[in-house]
Amino acid sequence: MTWRGRGLILLALLVLSYNLRPTATQIGPVLPNLQRDLTMGPVTSGILTSLPTLCFAVFGIVTPWLAARWGVHRTLLIGVSTLCAGAIGRTLAQDAGTFLALSTLALAGLAMGNILAPSIVRHHFPDKVGLVTALYSLMLSIGVTAASALTVPMATKLGGWRAAYLGSTSVAVLAMVPWIWIVLSSPDFRPHTTGGSRIALSAVVRTPLGLAMMVFFGLQSAQAYSVFGWLPTIYMAAGLSQGEAGWMLGVATGAGIPLAFLFPAWVGRHPRPIGLQVVVCLCGAAGYLGLIFAPSVMPWLWAVLIAIGTASFPIVLALFGLKARSSAGTTALSALGQSGGYVIALLGPLLMGILHDQTGSWSASLAFMTTVNLVMGAVAIVAMTRPFIEDELGLA
Repeated sequence: MTWRGRGLILLALLVLSYNLRPTATQIGPVLPNLQRDLTMGPVTSGILTSLPTLCFAVFGIVTPWLAARWGVHRTLLIGVSTLCAGAIGRTLAQDAGTFLALSTLALAGLAMGNILAPSIVRHHFPDKVGLVTALYSLMLSIGVTAASALTVPMATKLGGWRAAYLGSTSVAVLAMVPWIWIVLSSPDFRPHTTGGSRIALSAVVRTPLGLAMMVFFGLQSAQAYSVFGWLPTIYMAAGLSQGEAGWMLGVATGAGIPLAFLFPAWVGRHPRPIGLQVVVCLCGAAGYLGLIFAPSVMPWLWAVLIAIGTASFPIVLALFGLKARSSAGTTALSALGQSGGYVIALLGPLLMGILHDQTGSWSASLAFMTTVNLVMGAVAIVAMTRPFIEDELGLA
């Protein structure tokens, strides 16, 4: 492929990456408004807040099959189109059931993009996996932060959550343009091995690398979603105001933006980044312990340390491409890691809430997160020291 063709692929990937989280993360900031306008009860609200991880798990399983049948470029275009259709449609919803169904449609598109982005990197940029992963991880983090920070101000300025969602979706519509061009003008590829067969998830899940990557991704996601869901409440319980607690969440997400670029670039040059992972885990543990023993003393410091501790996400994204020899291996690792990992991730926020209800404080919940963080570090090191997935499957 010419440098112009690779440039178009990179542009399409970066615009896609920016849109891989806002539809999921813009629920929380305006949830009370959704409950009021859509007559949404507590059960439906609970389903809605859990919907992203459920959709990422379920649709992540079928995405490799779709890519093998239709090609990765076409499948990504279908994913972006599905995302836009669901996101636009739900701004018109008049009841909770319709909103839930259309959100599921939008999140299905997100899941397809999540799974196939590493395969795009591995196929089109095999010599720049670390750098390109760093760029798309950076854009993904910017999208998360923008959705968290701007949804409420946009809703206030534009007249409600519907207008705010529609404004955000306009950026997703832009992501369709380069993918349409790519599908029409570029040869597609399917995530096959050189032997011509797709790597089945049922085979990958039986390998030490596949299991380690799934647990690694699941435990880092469990921490991230626990932080997104509970960190402001923990700070408010420690005496901070609602505004101050929200600002701490902004610090915990915003501080991770530069790391989203730096860490994958580092992993690209150091394929076994054990030292980096140890530092990440120690920082996360220090942040959790700070919240246990002195939450209102330098609260910004604990937020920054937790931001570093949750920066395993860009590391595992880079490993999806670096622990495989082919786009088929990358797609299989990504699909297993993310679909199975998001099932594990569901337990994080749930168990934190249960522990808090049972004990009446956040200390047990934060001690649990500290343990999860350390176990994740051990599993990550196992994944980093395993051979390529094709070697473990006997396909090399």
